[in-house]
Amino acid sequence: MTGPPLSELNTRARDIFRLVVEGYIANGLPVGSKTLAGHGGINLSPASIRSVLQELQDAGLLAAPHTSAGRMPTDVGLRLFVDGIMQVAEPSAAERAQIERGLASGGTIEAALTAASLALSELSAGAGVVMVPRREPRLAQVSFVALSAQRALVVLVAEDGGIENRVIELTEPILPGSLEAAGNFLTARMSGRTLAEAASGIEAEIAGGRSALDSASADLVNRGLAVWSRDAAQRPVLVVRGQANLLDEAAVHDIERVRQLLDEIEGAEAIAQVLDAAREAQATRIFIGSENRLLSLSGSAVIATPWRDADGRVVGVVGVIGPTRLNYARVVPMVDFTAQSLSKLIGQDGFSRK
Repeated sequence: MTGPPLSELNTRARDIFRLVVEGYIANGLPVGSKTLAGHGGINLSPASIRSVLQELQDAGLLAAPHTSAGRMPTDVGLRLFVDGIMQVAEPSAAERAQIERGLASGGTIEAALTAASLALSELSAGAGVVMVPRREPRLAQVSFVALSAQRALVVLVAEDGGIENRVIELTEPILPGSLEAAGNFLTARMSGRTLAEAASGIEAEIAGGRSALDSASADLVNRGLAVWSRDAAQRPVLVVRGQANLLDEAAVHDIERVRQLLDEIEGAEAIAQVLDAAREAQATRIFIGSENRLLSLSGSAVIATPWRDADGRVVGVVGVIGPTRLNYARVVPMVDFTAQSLSKLIGQDGFSRK
């Protein structure tokens, strides 16, 4: 559902709409006509204001949660406000200093990311969240070890000495030479490369019949690649701080929504999927409530910006998650500044790798 374009709202309707949204963001509660009538910038009677509020509600921009209550913005209304009315303010000197102080505290990259998420949570009244760079080690060796007639262990040895393994199930009994052939095949093609860099080429080689592998060895290779790729995709690594900020006074009126939001954060994978959608963005992305399937049940919002390494490649995403009444005008530039600061430190190699 989309609302009317901003150009269709007259000055009076735009001013009242802006005040309702700003009031809701500030207090988390619906805004009534009497409150608006007491605002110095609105020279209208409560009856006239109610008429405008009804028009905005009919347009899908506002909603009345209760019969005699005031209005609050819908997700469509919040999108119109964010895209067309909101005036973004740069982070204050104190806010910038708090973010930079945390990032400059030294230590490992994990410590810096924790500091970044903590600073964002404290400044935004939401939960600060940072997607940790996906660890994609460059590989040195791949081998297969038989566990039973139709089960094998895939062992990956990284150039840095790290070892990880996964169990795979096979459709056919393992042949004596297949394990060694599959291991040699993968080692030759993956050595010095990450799994992501090598996988597509290996799959194309096997599918095109150019691998010289028998069917059993090819099955081992395909299943090994599949289990590693799936495992990497299902292991979102997030640093989240400030969940307690979501339990403010306004949460008492909507405790079920907050419970759902906390469940989503605890689950990590759902939020990681939302953050992942911001990886290719050139600027800050804002996801509001029902616009995103994963956020619709909790009525929450995510503000996220990618951060990059020295070569300009996206390595992670930093953001804030909270109710849809996040103070977008303040939080958007904070998230953007944090992403820029992380990128700068990564570019300067300002982190310990321990």
